[in-house]
Amino acid sequence: MCILLRNISGLATPAEELPPYEIRIIEDAIIAADQGKIAYIGPESGLPPLNIDAVYNCRGSFATPGLIDSHTHPVFSAAREHEFHMRNAGKSYAEIAASGGGIRASVRELRKASIEYLVELLRDRFNGFLALGTTTIEAKSGYGLSFMDEMKSLRALKELREHPLEVIPTFLGAHEIPDEYRGQRESYIQLLIDEMIPAVVSEGLAEYCDIFVEKNVYTVEEARRILTAAKNAGLALRLHVDQLTSGGGAELAAELGAVSAEHLDYISDEGIDRMIEAGVVFNLLPGAVFFLGHTKYPPARKIIDKGGIIALSTDFNPGSSMTRSLPLMMTIACVYMGMSADEALASVTLNAARSVKRNNIIGSLEAGKQADIVLWDIPGHDYIPYHYGENLVNCVFKKGRLVYRKPECGDNREFD
Repeated sequence: MCILLRNISGLATPAEELPPYEIRIIEDAIIAADQGKIAYIGPESGLPPLNIDAVYNCRGSFATPGLIDSHTHPVFSAAREHEFHMRNAGKSYAEIAASGGGIRASVRELRKASIEYLVELLRDRFNGFLALGTTTIEAKSGYGLSFMDEMKSLRALKELREHPLEVIPTFLGAHEIPDEYRGQRESYIQLLIDEMIPAVVSEGLAEYCDIFVEKNVYTVEEARRILTAAKNAGLALRLHVDQLTSGGGAELAAELGAVSAEHLDYISDEGIDRMIEAGVVFNLLPGAVFFLGHTKYPPARKIIDKGGIIALSTDFNPGSSMTRSLPLMMTIACVYMGMSADEALASVTLNAARSVKRNNIIGSLEAGKQADIVLWDIPGHDYIPYHYGENLVNCVFKKGRLVYRKPECGDNREFD
């Protein structure tokens, strides 16, 4: 199908040929998409001959690329709202985890769930991402921590491959040491290396392998062994590092040639320099800092000023960041991390696409790329982080197909 979006008040987009945080503004543009890809952007007078199948009157909406959430944990079977209230009553994240809460609580619940139930939950969660303007997510396993349950988690993601939300799967079997392997962690590490990683690769269930490198979780040396095995098996690498302490995780990400290192609240200056030199994307998760009640945010200004590429993500998960809203992440990044509106938008679009190695096909509104488009009820892109806590999305297109419309925007007849 070939579609035409008309009466757009303006659009904002990064672009491959621009510096990493520069935004191009085009006023009074139209967008034509053919076979799921952008065929033309610009004034209507320059529209090339196309066989238009449908015209959408955008009624003054403002356009941006579809948002990309490059760090999420959507495969879980139960929420943990009680932990939220425990933290607010004075318990720390570490104390809750030590008492059997945290990641291991989600593991116990997921192991009880059928794949059918997980698929049902994921479908609803995916719809919620779309409604908030997110058209692509990176999605991790990590709440199974056994061969059977990690495979179940990744298979549940694969079951929804026809859903409009584009999903990039990551194997996170090394999210924690499961309860049954406490005191015999080497046996679990060998299970990851010898059985789980080969099985994930054999079934084509993941593109990436991730690991949580942190005090009382996995050491740098353990991570090096697991990730080297994953890399040798054909998986690209991303790492949870330097979230709660500075432990050399960023340096390890650079050493191993990871695509992305994530969290980075306590990254060292050497880690910043090493990651920039190695071309690793800085994937920052301000929602987790905010939701846990912490005050130390990752040093976005220092990273940008040194030339690093930042992606912003929600870290959507039931324990430390229960949100799917990238616009909210933009607000937090502007308020607490000193980022500008241009920097924030680039970090949830083209820079986020770089974090999942998709910047050649998504992340910006450019001819030849996927027609992943968000239409907003805003005067300009700098309004997105400013007007926080409300959904300003009017419509979402994925590969040129309308996949979400705010109810008050009317029915198809009004837009066609």
